[in-house]
Amino acid sequence: MSEFPLPAGPPAAPEAPAPAETPSTPAATSATTNDVPAFGWSAYAERVNGRFAMLGFVAVLVIEGLSRDTFLHWAGLVP
Repeated sequence: MSEFPLPAGPPAAPEAPAPAETPSTPAATSATTNDVPAFGWSAYAERVNGRFAMLGFVAVLVIEGLSRDTFLHWAGLVP
């Protein structure tokens, strides 16, 4: 005789999977955050502006490092 009793009756039929819930109008979010891109003074716009400012600052540092001259002199703004 077995230690584990077998279930009585036929096995239960598997339940149908529930349909996936999809919003009627999905909002397009950013690739890196859940913020919705918006114009004006929004957190998303400020974050993007800050990222471009950081890229510009690094570009100035690279130009100064490679040319061994200040950015203003390199750009011809200071004689």
